[in-house]
Amino acid sequence: MAKKSHAKRQARYQGEHNTYHSKQRDSNRSKSKRRQSDNNSNIVDINSHSNQLETAYYPHHKKTPLKAQTASQQKYINAIKNNCLTFGTGPAGTGKSYCAGALAAEALESGRIERIVLTRPAVEAGENLGFLPGEVDDKFAVYIDAFRDILNERLGRGVVDYCLRHGRIIGAPLAYMRGKTFNNSTFVILDEAQNTTPVQMKMFLTRIGDDCKVVINGDIKQSDIRGANGLEDAVKRVQGLPSVYVHKFEKEDIVRSGIVRHLLDRYDV
Repeated sequence: MAKKSHAKRQARYQGEHNTYHSKQRDSNRSKSKRRQSDNNSNIVDINSHSNQLETAYYPHHKKTPLKAQTASQQKYINAIKNNCLTFGTGPAGTGKSYCAGALAAEALESGRIERIVLTRPAVEAGENLGFLPGEVDDKFAVYIDAFRDILNERLGRGVVDYCLRHGRIIGAPLAYMRGKTFNNSTFVILDEAQNTTPVQMKMFLTRIGDDCKVVINGDIKQSDIRGANGLEDAVKRVQGLPSVYVHKFEKEDIVRSGIVRHLLDRYDV
């Protein structure tokens, strides 16, 4: 009888002992997992491609080649590709700036050029903006916002920011072009050229080096300066020169919206 009682106590003790060790093992495993989890919380997977990261660091941009919306745009695009110097004149909304900016973006992305230069005369449209804060780049940024939007769309905002920081994309007032030479690795766009004087235009045109790509855009009818404007003067002077093309858009070529065509009809009466 005593032996049976002793055996039962021994079995109960053994069972309690095994249960205790089992709980200890479970507790140790749980602590180990928590420590591993804490350590993992400090690890960043640089290869992660979550939707959130894609949105934050890889902004949407158009990867398809530029397609003309009108026959006139196609002629303009072909002229830019095949000539050293191309003038684009005509009313607002015809795609002069967009086509030039998109072609510049494609050339930079493909490696055919190393730098895009965006410039325009620092002339306000009938109003004085007064003192603008910041450095020269900050002051001039408001003048090239439209081109920055085009480049953001074609290249992506992150790429554009990088190129701006490292001098691959440069935005500068026309006055800062004096003394520079545009070489074959540069795509230069002079926008709002109707606000240049003939002297400024001559200064700009004499910056052109061999095999570079230069596009000059503007609407002769919307000049914000008094007297003769450099765009109209230059168009008359360059007729017949080799590797120079003058393309004129008409109101029928406006692609921005139908209402713009109607508004121009009313203003041109």
